[in-house]
Amino acid sequence: MNTRAPAKIRLYVEHPLGAGQSIPLTRDQAHYLFGVMRLGEGAAVLVFDGRNGEWLAEVSEAGKRGGTLVCREQTRPQQNPPDLWLLFAPIKKARTDFIVEKAAEMGAARICPVQTDFTNAERIRRDRLQAHAVEAAEQCGGTFVPEVAELARLDRVLADWPADRRLMFCDEALSGRASRLGAFFADQGARAAPWAILIGPEGGFSEAERARLAAMPQAVAVSLGPRILRADTAAVAALTLWQSTLGDWG
Repeated sequence: MNTRAPAKIRLYVEHPLGAGQSIPLTRDQAHYLFGVMRLGEGAAVLVFDGRNGEWLAEVSEAGKRGGTLVCREQTRPQQNPPDLWLLFAPIKKARTDFIVEKAAEMGAARICPVQTDFTNAERIRRDRLQAHAVEAAEQCGGTFVPEVAELARLDRVLADWPADRRLMFCDEALSGRASRLGAFFADQGARAAPWAILIGPEGGFSEAERARLAAMPQAVAVSLGPRILRADTAAVAALTLWQSTLGDWG
């Protein structure tokens, strides 16, 4: 093992990890490690697969089109986030990317783009958004990568909503009112229950969507403060509020 310099690069791999396990690199990973970062045989890399924690690995083969790492020792156990989904209406490309990146950093377990009545974007590149989630996990030190789901209509998502999953509905119409999460925090079952956060589009929710959400026993409408927030800001604010109240920040 090259012990002259600590590992500074974290890499997500899809191959299962374990002591002595060989990890084949994809062409893109090899180009990044050996072409961009100029690593060679014996160099140290931190790797994680989303299931078996973080491992210190050593470059055993380095080539232009591929290579191999070998796991040496586990450096961090697997740490999964709370069972929290983020549902949001896609907006402009860069701001949608931002939402996905921050959701991965802040501990969302699943990221679900939804098409509401007033959503402007009609399609997304799920593979590109998933790559952003991977990059965010690599950079923030996480050992878990949230799944980015395909874009789905909100009404269909709500029609199949799990009976036990609570829904924090962030309604801009409640701007300036107090959040109702305090009452749910007092409920001992709230912390253990699976949850989801719903952020609307730039045009807000339709009256039909508000009525449907209000009729759901799992849903609680909350305010995110005295000002109406942009969708990307609202996602970060809502994740912060939930994590600090019911999540794993405490």
